[in-house]
Amino acid sequence: MLDFYNETIKSLEKILKEALEKFCKQEGKEEKKLEFLIEEPERAEFGDFATNIAMAGARVFKMAPLQLAEKISENLNLKESYFSKFEIKKPGFLNFFLNEGWFFKALKDVLKKGEDFGKTDFGQGKKVILEFVSANPTGPMHIGNARGGAIGDSLAECFKFCGFNVLKEFYVNDAGNQIEKFKKSLAVRYEQLFLKDENFEMPKDCYLGEDIILHAKNFAKIYKDKFMKLSEEERQNALLDYALPINIKNLELDLLKYNVKYDNWFFESSLYKEDKINYVINLLKEKGYVEEKNGALWFLFSKCGGQKDEVLVRENKIPTYFASDIAYHYNKFKVRGFDFAINVWGADHHGHIARLKAALKVLGVSEEKLEIVIMQMVRLVKKGETLKLSKRAGNTVTLNTLLELIPIEVSRFFFNMKDPNSHFDFDLDLAEQQSEKNPVYYVQYAYARACGILKNLKELGFVPNEDFSFSNFESEIELELIKQISKFPNEIIKAVETKNPSKIATFALELAALFHKFYVSCKIKGQERETIKARLLICKAFKISLKNALKILKIKAKEEI
Repeated sequence: MLDFYNETIKSLEKILKEALEKFCKQEGKEEKKLEFLIEEPERAEFGDFATNIAMAGARVFKMAPLQLAEKISENLNLKESYFSKFEIKKPGFLNFFLNEGWFFKALKDVLKKGEDFGKTDFGQGKKVILEFVSANPTGPMHIGNARGGAIGDSLAECFKFCGFNVLKEFYVNDAGNQIEKFKKSLAVRYEQLFLKDENFEMPKDCYLGEDIILHAKNFAKIYKDKFMKLSEEERQNALLDYALPINIKNLELDLLKYNVKYDNWFFESSLYKEDKINYVINLLKEKGYVEEKNGALWFLFSKCGGQKDEVLVRENKIPTYFASDIAYHYNKFKVRGFDFAINVWGADHHGHIARLKAALKVLGVSEEKLEIVIMQMVRLVKKGETLKLSKRAGNTVTLNTLLELIPIEVSRFFFNMKDPNSHFDFDLDLAEQQSEKNPVYYVQYAYARACGILKNLKELGFVPNEDFSFSNFESEIELELIKQISKFPNEIIKAVETKNPSKIATFALELAALFHKFYVSCKIKGQERETIKARLLICKAFKISLKNALKILKIKAKEEI
């Protein structure tokens, strides 16, 4: 099931292929399969859709692009199509213009689908697992996790709209070196409370955040100095058993506050308890990709084209994070049977991608099944200055701190305004503004305006219905707005294909801008009755499209501001 916008593109593609086929027969040329694009031109004077088919075929048919465009155009049949005319533009583009019937049908399509507008069967029910945030449970979530949460959660909604079977998962890193470091840090802070040594310094390999001190103090309130009399190992493990569940629960609560609810929480420790890590290492060994060197086990990444081999199990017999990650992803594909896995990772994980995909390929998992969305750093900007923050020193901005400064909806929208793989300057001054200068309020004002129009005209006896004709549209802005409204399903598909939910935020902003323009230039109250009816339908369709877009971003479409 195609949405109407993509149905239009497909119909044009068919028209072009038929014209190319006729041209080949007329010229006695062998038919060739051409890869060509159909896109929306940036400027309205170049039509509603443009294709590069003549440029794509110029070398194949040994003709100049303009000459080939002329030949193809001679065989174009636009009868019973959505197009009224076409033009040829240098260096060989064919530009097509939509007819009146298209706008009429596009509007009716939006109104008919209502809350389901934007939903397609593009994904055909395939199983997709999205893993995002997955913050270490050794401390609170920071602003980078806030960006990852907004991106991952919105991307999951895009996949749902496209008909995928989606599971959102948080991977809890409750094993490995960071946990060893965490419990050591807790133990040192606990010891400080009783040793009363002014010169007692924290070891360099410890976490320095205030949360570590608070955990130690609360633990001491309960157990006093009981664990000072026990071994270091017992003391560390007791503190870990106390603090880790609290941190994990706080992660869950913070994310719920951020409107992110996971379908599943997967614990890294379960891979150790169920011996899944050794299982996949043995599988790799059977296939000839594991070798013991200097007491450690290595994955032969060099055998897969990598620059160097990678450690799976250290000399001390403790598996690396790489080993557990292979086991985790093996579980996603081979145990739970997901068709695709998408991970939203920070830029510091970039070097991990190739080796993980290589190991999975050895285990029979196609590289295309795992897609990694790399998310760049966030900088907080206040009064034009970047706030200098240090995660190691414990003075990073947490998710909770950010949400005390900025409303949840503003935060989520801002983080989705740019491609995940671009650096993002979070403008605190702009985010704090409750005016149309703030992109979130700009979009919400447009929605509220449409609601106000419909409410006021309803009081005068005008209720939107589909009894109208195309002749009731009097300006280009009306047609431009209808076209933008109808693009929504296609934008979701693009967001899924590119793994980039910023396309939805961009769509919402562009749609709101067009509606504000429509509001100014296309008066409704006091116009001819048929004009009023037609413009009310545009308002209603606009509401549907924008509300559904905001739903993906989890932004409330407010009827009054």
